Amino acid sequence: MSKTILVLGAGTGGIITAKTLSKKVGNARKSNPVKILVFEKEEKNVFAPSLLWLMVGKRKPEQVYRNTSKIAGSGIEVVIGNIEKVNPGQISVTVKGKEYKGDYMIVSLGVEQVSEHNLNTYGCDFYTFEGTVKFYEQLQNFKGGKIAVLVPSLPFKCPAAPYEAAMLVKSFIRKKGLSNTTEISLYTPEQGPMGVAGKELSGAVRQMVEMKGITFFPEHQLTAATEKTMTFTNGKTAEYDLLTFTPKHQCPAVISKTNLIGKSGWIEPDRNTMETQFPNVYAIGDITSIPLEMGKPLPKAGVFAHYQAETVAHNIAQKITDNPDKNRDKTFNGEGQCFLEMGDGKAGYAGGNFYGSPLPVVKMKKPGYLWHWSKVWFEKHWFFRYF
Repeated sequence: MSKTILVLGAGTGGIITAKTLSKKVGNARKSNPVKILVFEKEEKNVFAPSLLWLMVGKRKPEQVYRNTSKIAGSGIEVVIGNIEKVNPGQISVTVKGKEYKGDYMIVSLGVEQVSEHNLNTYGCDFYTFEGTVKFYEQLQNFKGGKIAVLVPSLPFKCPAAPYEAAMLVKSFIRKKGLSNTTEISLYTPEQGPMGVAGKELSGAVRQMVEMKGITFFPEHQLTAATEKTMTFTNGKTAEYDLLTFTPKHQCPAVISKTNLIGKSGWIEPDRNTMETQFPNVYAIGDITSIPLEMGKPLPKAGVFAHYQAETVAHNIAQKITDNPDKNRDKTFNGEGQCFLEMGDGKAGYAGGNFYGSPLPVVKMKKPGYLWHWSKVWFEKHWFFRYF
């Protein structure tokens, strides 16, 4: 009897899960393929890493997304609409009043992004398509003054993004001939950049940022904002003329209403198999909270969603096919890498084992043009392979 797999969300994790499962169960060769239902609210599927280029005019809006429906085929069906209810015990999901039941469920809904302190009124978030388009319009008309890159609260996905954004904006300003009349500052509640990756990497990223002439303000937790000012818990205030920021990240409301949520406010699956307390129900990517030995959670990043998706897809495929290697389950081992855009055609590259004991073991390669073009290649590969 053919199985039905429910994939909630068509971000990195959801797409990798669906495509990998379809391939591993041999759907392309079957007359009665395993049904893989992918549920996604957005018809426009944006490749998030490209938003950093979009915010400084390195990409046109139409270059950073594809239609979600294009991932369909070989047993994959796409259902567009808001998920109204999730029942992990029954392995079911409701969209537009219709209930869909399955044999397996993968929750990959990412984070819910909301504005806090009325920031959407005063600036542009660079984690959404609309926000980055709007910011670039404002950046083009910028004539000089103070630019603030703000992280108002933790956690946020893609730990490198605010630092990349600041350096890319700095490059844009320099090429526009406004360096002498422009100050760029970065404010964050963090003690340092990408702290989970270790002091060595954190220090290296901070040095990269400050060598660009960007002023870094760590341990600045926002408490209030107006049209031109920000106030922080340490009592300090800052002025700005142009503001871009990360939105608040929280667990999607539809999942918060279920028993999937742990004490962290996120789903807390098994750190190796990504299976939840509900049999055959898995959670991957940004919606999860996985504690590390150092006491902090695994960062929210697409690379982890990617590897977790491959793990889950492999193990489900093992269960539903007559594979002689049924006992050879795959595990997620905490490995992860990322590019770090610096502007001017250069990038850094860092990677390592975040499950390291007693601390993650993460190293950065020497920045250069190679890593920038590697990220460009990855962007093209993503669209070509999955759409």
